[in-house]
Amino acid sequence: MTGGRESAKEPANSRKWEHGGSLVLLLLIIGSAVAAFVFWPKPLPPAPALNTLAASAEKGAYLAKIGNCAACHTTTGKAPYAGGHMFETPFGKLFSTNITSDEKHGIGAWNFAQFHRAMKHGQRANGDHLYPAFPYTSFARMSDEDIGSLYLFLTNVDAVPEPNRENALDFPFNNRFLLYFWKRLFLDSDSYITDPEKSVAWNRGNYLVEGVAHCGACHTPRNFVGAAKSGQALQGGTYVDKVASGEHKLWAAPDITPGPHGLAAWDEKDIINYLTTGKNGHAVVHGPMNGVFASTASLSRDDATAIARYLHQKSPGARRIDWPSLGGRAAKGEIIYTVHCGTCHLPDGKGDKILGVPLTRNALVQAADPASLINVILYGPDLPPPPFDSKRTVMKPFGKRLSDEDIASLATYLRGSFGNIASAVSPDQVRKQR
Repeated sequence: MTGGRESAKEPANSRKWEHGGSLVLLLLIIGSAVAAFVFWPKPLPPAPALNTLAASAEKGAYLAKIGNCAACHTTTGKAPYAGGHMFETPFGKLFSTNITSDEKHGIGAWNFAQFHRAMKHGQRANGDHLYPAFPYTSFARMSDEDIGSLYLFLTNVDAVPEPNRENALDFPFNNRFLLYFWKRLFLDSDSYITDPEKSVAWNRGNYLVEGVAHCGACHTPRNFVGAAKSGQALQGGTYVDKVASGEHKLWAAPDITPGPHGLAAWDEKDIINYLTTGKNGHAVVHGPMNGVFASTASLSRDDATAIARYLHQKSPGARRIDWPSLGGRAAKGEIIYTVHCGTCHLPDGKGDKILGVPLTRNALVQAADPASLINVILYGPDLPPPPFDSKRTVMKPFGKRLSDEDIASLATYLRGSFGNIASAVSPDQVRKQR
């Protein structure tokens, strides 16, 4: 009897082993496929011959302007495009490179194929991988003609023999070879393909926003290895840049989709005015956006309209589930607002044409991270230099007048009032921005 029962269990045990073996085999197949994708060398398609493209240095100058190349590749007080601009990143410090026509330190000795490879595939002329602080993940969408035009312009920029600075990245991010695997996972080198279901203006706007102007470099959140979260494109990101004091602090680029935390209150004309004049009925350019405005102010009317059309028709970001203040911080913030802010921004937060900007349904106020709002309260809005004129009363900094607790209370009140929906702000968050 016992022997019979044991023999009856054997088929069941055998089936378990078969199922387990099948699962292991399946995992091995999947693992091998992933490893093959990541590790198998990927041949790069050759660049077209420059003389086959309708490229021009004049068009390249326009693209360099609206692509904001000078802002990243110029250090204050130094020659344009000579590099040396520092970027603070979660992985260490990066310095932009010299992209003048200097043959030793710049790109004067590069041929078009090498330049094309840098723009589309993130590689130096010597084959080294480029860090994606240089936004080749966006530039890859550019047409060969536009890349050719940019090449013709930059290789005719006056040569500046400015040596490139060494990066100061933490281990292991200082090993460029790791970028090969990063690019296999996160870089799409295909040029933009026109959507026949959309208008000419919408397609042009998509091309500019997602490619040349690389708006997502700041306005799209990043994952833990610095790659854009494509599912949350243009819904707000964070980065480090200078505040009015000259120190580097965290900033939060707002959601620029027409979602409830973004530009839902803006129409296309508002977007056009903001890009080309630096102001509209909702906001005034300030802080790190000043450098971007230096390029968007050069947009042709058609291109500014195209960007506005694309942003206005983009799928809106989803409503976040944020926790408002449950204690007395918002109540205290209302008192602080009434005393210090209400005169210009008005008791209802709607602002005034010659005083404060509206705070109602304000994308900066209700950004996922309150860093930019805190910076404005602490240091004031750092406006573009003259001849720019906001036509409004200039807000003074409150960093010396208000404590961390006061600013946290004020920011919490703003983020939960006037149609804004965002989480409470803590004194610790304010302290980090000082």
